[in-house]
Amino acid sequence: MPIKVLIVDDSVVARAKLTEMIQSQPDLEVVGCAADPIRARDMIKQLQPDVLTLDVDMPNMDGLDFLERLMRLHPMPVLMISSSTQSGTDITQCALKLGAADCLPKPRLVDAESISAYTDLLCGKIRLAFNTGSKIKKPASPLPPINHASASQGKVIVIGASTGGTEAIKEFLMQLPLDCPGVLIAQHLPEGFTHSFAQRMDNLCKIKVSEATDGEPVLPGHAYIAPGHSHLLLVRRAGAYFCKLDQGPAVNRHRPSVDVLFDSAALHAGAQALGVILTGMGKDGAAGMLKMREAGAFNVAQDEASCIVFGMPRAAILLDAVHQVAPLDQLATLVLSQLRKPAVER
Repeated sequence: MPIKVLIVDDSVVARAKLTEMIQSQPDLEVVGCAADPIRARDMIKQLQPDVLTLDVDMPNMDGLDFLERLMRLHPMPVLMISSSTQSGTDITQCALKLGAADCLPKPRLVDAESISAYTDLLCGKIRLAFNTGSKIKKPASPLPPINHASASQGKVIVIGASTGGTEAIKEFLMQLPLDCPGVLIAQHLPEGFTHSFAQRMDNLCKIKVSEATDGEPVLPGHAYIAPGHSHLLLVRRAGAYFCKLDQGPAVNRHRPSVDVLFDSAALHAGAQALGVILTGMGKDGAAGMLKMREAGAFNVAQDEASCIVFGMPRAAILLDAVHQVAPLDQLATLVLSQLRKPAVER
């Protein structure tokens, strides 16, 4: 069955262009077009689309207002397509915070090559939005406290993710209790998005979530997200952990890189570290996770069925860097169970 797409845009030209591009793909189908959110509301009920494309500036109701109501009353995968949604803009960050799967500027098509490139980008994002919506489950309830005074002492959790990782990280973090070890996260995101992502996580989670700053201490019950402009490293001084930011060259084509974070955890935390590798394209993090395992860390990976893209977990598993593989909704339980074990059993 093709993925059913509903286009919401007040421009006749934009609706026609988007329809032509989407209909060119055998696995996608435009089931309808709406010129404003009021009409879109009725069409969603009638047509039951899998993915919605949504403009921002429209008559009768602003696209962001409609997105907020839609996610509250009838959540579904939404791809924002607007001249207002350039990377890093306030509108883009607001749309992502409200629950949009992704944002894309309107096409500026001047030749066959640009049409082909935009079609590939648009249709790829529609597929990803659909897969995200169908695979990401409602986050589980927060897990109970660890309740062992020494369980988190000296421990640290490090997480790596890429494609589909923002929602996977959300599900993992929302389950963590306030007495969990400090958490460091490398997620492949552009510079303009990591601060708003951290704010969104902080609003949703019991633990404190923030964008990492250079030199700040790593505290229990806190999570630190690598800013989009820097690698995030774990360092240890005088028996305590600290965040370190590094604007060195990209590693595995990424900055922040998961391998950079995992390498630092192997070096400075060793057997005190717990590694988590989540959905993502490529192999960033696999080599670093192997170093962590060789240093005595306990590592888990998200399974293929719950991943949006299985590339990064697969690469780590093939290197024998992972102790256990599990669905996304079970990973936090696995990590905390490891902390609850007596030291002799770890």
